Amino acid sequence: MTVERLHVTDTGGAGPTMVFLHGNPTSSYLWRRVIPLLSGRFRCVTVDLIGMGRSPRPPIGYDWNDHRRHLTAELDRLRGPFRLVGHDWGVGLGIEYARTHPDRVGGMAMMEGHLRPLASWDEFDEGGRDLFRRLRDPVEGRRLIEDENFFLTTVLPGGMRHRLNSEELSAYEEPFPTPESRHPVWKWVTQIPIGGEPPEAHRVLTANWEWLTATERPLLLLTAEPGAVLDSVRVEEVAHAAPGLRIRNVGEGLHFLPEDQPEAIARELSEWMQ
Repeated sequence: MTVERLHVTDTGGAGPTMVFLHGNPTSSYLWRRVIPLLSGRFRCVTVDLIGMGRSPRPPIGYDWNDHRRHLTAELDRLRGPFRLVGHDWGVGLGIEYARTHPDRVGGMAMMEGHLRPLASWDEFDEGGRDLFRRLRDPVEGRRLIEDENFFLTTVLPGGMRHRLNSEELSAYEEPFPTPESRHPVWKWVTQIPIGGEPPEAHRVLTANWEWLTATERPLLLLTAEPGAVLDSVRVEEVAHAAPGLRIRNVGEGLHFLPEDQPEAIARELSEWMQ
């Protein structure tokens, strides 16, 4: 199968390299307030996932296998070694690449991403359980996300303390002007592994969790209060299971931490890299 080239930005420079991976429904634009604080000392590379940001939108399924195939090819082209920084689905994809390419990746920084599969829908709070059941539905979910643009107009701004101005919101919405272009956004919602489904995402996140709890590679987990995917209960679970993991709280924030705490994130990444 053809592998499309992804959109990559590279600040260049002779310093150590960090590669930034975004999640759903964002793009490399998510890191716009973090990277300028780091680029003087580090080489900062961003990658837009397939079907998102400025990357191509081929007629594929946009499941985990498709994202892995395209991202792996792009990361393999970068001169290494480098450390990965992931948010949301960039965490799961980044950990998978790090554990399967140990000679390429020197460490992994994570924020607000699923670190392990969810055993059942009971791991959601009541509101989240109802919402994501609706969003995963192939009829109602696709109507909400693809036809009504619910993720960009509601979930995105509702997942941060930072108030997006019209220019910022337009930059996030620009890659998704039509229902067809928003299909990858809906597909990502269906990839959250809940009760063993979908099987491939469940397999990957299971292996990721085992690696996180055993690896000696430098790991950094950035958390916030109250957080969203990684609330205080989940953070405590991670701290207990992976005692070698460096955990730092960056302050108040919901899900999209690079929007809420760019300065604190840059500071913690800089210290971790050194």
